[in-house]
Amino acid sequence: MKQFIFICFSHLICLSVQAQQQTPVPDTAFWQEYHQGFIVGNNEGDNDIRSIAVDESSNIWIATASGIFIKDKNKDAWSPVLEKGSRGPAYAVIADAASGVWMGTWDGVYQFQDNKLQKIEGVEAPVSALCKSKEGIYALGPKGVWLYNNHHFQKKNYPIARSVQNAISDENGGLWIATKVGLFHCSEKNTTLYQDTTQLISAYVEDVALNNGQLWAAGLGGVSIRANNKMIKSLTSKDGLPTIYLNCIQKAPDGTMWVGTEQGVVKYNEDGSHSLFFSRRWLMDDNARDISFDAEGNAWIATANGVSAIKKARMTLADKEAFFYEVLIKRHIRDPWIAGQCHLRIAGDTTTWAPEDDDNDGEYTSNYLAMESFRYAATKDEDAHAKALRAFNFLKLLQEVTGTDGFFARTIVPSDWTTVHDGNRNYTEKQLAEELVKDPRFKPVEKRWHKSADGKWLWKDDTSSDEMCGHLMGYFFFYELVADDTEKEMIRKHLRKIMDYLIANNYNFIDVDRSHTHWGVWSPDQLNRDPEWASEKSINSFELLAFLKFTYGITHDQKYQNEYLRLINKEGYLKNIASLNHTNPAWYIFFDETLNCYLFPILLQYETDPAIRRVYEQSMDEWYIINKKAECPLFDFMYAYARHKKINPENDIRFLRDTPLDLIDWHIDHRQREDVKLVRVPTMEDIQVDKLPPASIRSTVRWDKNPWLAESGDPHIEREPVFWLLPYWMGRYLEIINTKN
Repeated sequence: MKQFIFICFSHLICLSVQAQQQTPVPDTAFWQEYHQGFIVGNNEGDNDIRSIAVDESSNIWIATASGIFIKDKNKDAWSPVLEKGSRGPAYAVIADAASGVWMGTWDGVYQFQDNKLQKIEGVEAPVSALCKSKEGIYALGPKGVWLYNNHHFQKKNYPIARSVQNAISDENGGLWIATKVGLFHCSEKNTTLYQDTTQLISAYVEDVALNNGQLWAAGLGGVSIRANNKMIKSLTSKDGLPTIYLNCIQKAPDGTMWVGTEQGVVKYNEDGSHSLFFSRRWLMDDNARDISFDAEGNAWIATANGVSAIKKARMTLADKEAFFYEVLIKRHIRDPWIAGQCHLRIAGDTTTWAPEDDDNDGEYTSNYLAMESFRYAATKDEDAHAKALRAFNFLKLLQEVTGTDGFFARTIVPSDWTTVHDGNRNYTEKQLAEELVKDPRFKPVEKRWHKSADGKWLWKDDTSSDEMCGHLMGYFFFYELVADDTEKEMIRKHLRKIMDYLIANNYNFIDVDRSHTHWGVWSPDQLNRDPEWASEKSINSFELLAFLKFTYGITHDQKYQNEYLRLINKEGYLKNIASLNHTNPAWYIFFDETLNCYLFPILLQYETDPAIRRVYEQSMDEWYIINKKAECPLFDFMYAYARHKKINPENDIRFLRDTPLDLIDWHIDHRQREDVKLVRVPTMEDIQVDKLPPASIRSTVRWDKNPWLAESGDPHIEREPVFWLLPYWMGRYLEIINTKN
């Protein structure tokens, strides 16, 4: 006994020392980027934006396939600028502090200055590019180049190609002109053409920009960076460009360089890093044609289907938590206290939201329960305690509503709901035969929704193993971090019912039809003796040991410990988990890594036998090494919690900062990107990308989803922000995130 006490005491000292080694990360302010999109009009060509400019008053001007439009800085609506007779294709718009706004269109050049619009004669239409310089305004098109100075246009006899795409001043009386046959430099003295591959990536040049004395030329193939009259560097797909088709390039006020492509916009930072904006989360269309910046540094982007503004706000993680928590309570908590996604009747429009059921409402509400538990542990805020209790009561209700001794439902909805997922259905013998051939373990659940005895709820059956894992994770953190004595007894009583039910049914989760659910199988009869369950043998053995150890740990009822040891000694369950981190590639799914994450802390909290504990410690250490590549703050912080070890939170803080404020599950498709490769790892069944996408360009995160997926998302869904709030509050509790700056 003394030896056992010494071992435990030594272990606690070790854990305490290790925990003290973690250096908190100050919660300093960062720039949070977010998107605001604009549809210009309903007429043909209105949203086909070719050029964009911001004037001195921060009004936005655009050239579209149907004409010129302006948006007042204080309004969202767009107004046509030209009279109906002059409306038609427009190609260029620029703003000049001295001479106002200039427009290049199908029929010439227009100027807006001092609230007066006039057409400036002296050029041959159409005018496809405009350029401001200290010597005046240049107008360019397929019929020539003109300079506006002393109130009139004068034609410049530059011997250049007619395929002018854009131009900039060289700031010394000359012009750099991008064309489809190369890059021209024109001055009063001479004209020089650059088109050789030693001078440019390719001769097809779309746009040019100056950056600290360097010339950046964007076109087919990438960006050619020139200095001292030679190409010194290039940017291609290996440097983050998602396609070789580039449209525009612009320097932002903060020194970053923005490149618009047909597959999104890439921002290149001065430190050499870069970020991609693409998909409907960031752009009205991935085909970005032009970029301009306002006085606050916001990027205004002309796309093939509207205008996008990528704006930024100064935030701390605490500010972001407040924002996400408000959204959570407003749109993602439904009666009786279920945390989950909501349905958007109009894709991408959160004003049309409605509550929606999900197969995994129990698991996701358990994540919410864990989040509120950590919030309470970090702050001692009674509001967190009260909400955690409400979440637990919902999970308890999932069992009570079934009217069984220990089975619990996936979710519930009010009995008057007429639309639910996976409604009741019938299988014909032919359909059943088809399903059984595909999956001999298939269970034909025809009546999936049942009315509760009190008539208030419809509850969903066929509860899965992942629901059980999620529930117990939530119970564990509620018990350890929040619950008072009365609530702890309530948890013990509830968990006893579930575990006694499992024991009575030989560790299978028996549904109301008296057969086990499709996935709720932990019995040695299946795991050890039925070859069809080989894929679940390791992980389900691991899960059941965690269930029993947790129940024994909080009830101290020896029968649960006896069953736990019987499964280890007689059925080899501890040996079964040896392959937990080495799953056959045919069976591997990323989802299982999250289930392991849920349960490791339970086993390491309650297991005191040194030999058995060592197996769990080694298994979690190996799991953590394997899954570091996912850069998942939930995994990292669970590891820090369970193993009491110091971690490097750099990737976690980056994730928390990079996560968009927009929670709509926009469709994200990486398959057209040329800066990534399509692969079949880590999951053989899925098409994935070889580089982990940052949070900003993934479908809205759920930790049980594969983060490398090449294509996913449904804009009719807004996800609950618990995926962000849970690791945030874990980080606060573990003192990894320090808000006391």
